[in-house]
Amino acid sequence: MAGVKIACLAVLCMVVVVAPYAEAVTCGQVQGSLAQCLGYLRKGGPVPVPCCNGIRAINSAAKTPADRKQTCVCLQQAYKSIAGVNLPNAASLPGKCGVNVPYKISPSTDCSKVH
Repeated sequence: MAGVKIACLAVLCMVVVVAPYAEAVTCGQVQGSLAQCLGYLRKGGPVPVPCCNGIRAINSAAKTPADRKQTCVCLQQAYKSIAGVNLPNAASLPGKCGVNVPYKISPSTDCSKVH
């Protein structure tokens, strides 16, 4: 029984030490969520439900200012790597999914100013 308590304490200590350094939002997550949105981003039309689910998940994961800045940077990287994105469609996507993003979705957004 004492061994189990020591093991649990060790795991808890590792979580407390590692957790502050864990990145909450990654560009892989952002790009993975955008994959369901490609048709809309390029051609418009109805926004697929899986796309909105991904947008909501990323928005929920971006809890801190650092997370939001990272998400902004990832979105700008996605702009550069995905051909044919219609910028008005990209800018309108959060609103169409019922998500409030605290910055303009645009390649010209200064991510260093995102809070």
